[in-house]
Amino acid sequence: MTVLVTGANGHVGANLVRALLAQGRPTRALFHVNRQAIEGLDIETIQGDIRDLESLYNIFDGAEVVYHLAADISLLMNSWPLLKSVNVIGTRNVVEACLRCGVHRLIYISSVSALVQEPKHIPLDESRPLVESHDYPPYDRSKAAGEKEVSKGIQRGLDAVIISPTAIIGPYDYKPSYFGEVLLALACGKLPALVSGGSDLVDVRDVVEGVMRAEKKAPPGAKYLLSGHWVSVRELAAMVAEITGVSAPSVVFPKWLARLGAPVVTAFDRLRGRQPLYTTVSIKALSANRNVSHERATRELDYHPRPLRETLSDTLQWFEENGYLDIN
Repeated sequence: MTVLVTGANGHVGANLVRALLAQGRPTRALFHVNRQAIEGLDIETIQGDIRDLESLYNIFDGAEVVYHLAADISLLMNSWPLLKSVNVIGTRNVVEACLRCGVHRLIYISSVSALVQEPKHIPLDESRPLVESHDYPPYDRSKAAGEKEVSKGIQRGLDAVIISPTAIIGPYDYKPSYFGEVLLALACGKLPALVSGGSDLVDVRDVVEGVMRAEKKAPPGAKYLLSGHWVSVRELAAMVAEITGVSAPSVVFPKWLARLGAPVVTAFDRLRGRQPLYTTVSIKALSANRNVSHERATRELDYHPRPLRETLSDTLQWFEENGYLDIN
């Protein structure tokens, strides 16, 4: 039974492909440009673009299960055109290809960012509505719109399951991801200051285990939130300092002050050719609902996220072993 993974070169894709190989499953990996994360693996690799519908029919032909991971991620407010083309139209194309090619099951990776976070004093679960207002960042809206495309496919008879993880960290983070960049900056002593607030972080390996169990056990049309552990930025920096021995930044800016300075910091990072980490979008994300419930996934998929410190230690070790940093 051939399994197709879109976005196979991404963080989740790199871990998922390896987990599928460990189970001896024939795997076809679709990547867009870079294939570093899957180089040398015993899989079928195909370069392609989910924005090109006609090309997907040959790629999807013969696949019984599709994991749709391909997506563009942005922390900027002016990124809607690209996010729409990849996360919305690209997902629409994937749904159409699955229906046309007779794919037995589609597993779509969304995000808790696609859900309305308010009211924040009530735990976030699968019943929350999707964001629609333009007050939300483009990435959030694009993932919500992508979910709607999958739901339309379900209405047309597609067997699909939607998985919504929180912020993902973990090994095989080749790019690295946004949170991977934060961990590297902390571990190398290059983050001058912190911002108040926090985020729910989940291990990429737990996400992969969750989605693979959903493939086997979830009823058609099901949706699951895969959360981990909420941690403040200050607590995260302290954990990284404990693991690496590199002192954590002592300055913590309140979010209101960080928001005022975010446009300047973002512009400065872009001028230096660096990926902006502190943007108006990322600072807003630090105020998201801190109580994301994975109760349904635990009950139906036996999902249990591992301790955060274990994730941080394993991630930093992977970064060290692969030349991203030097931990003494």
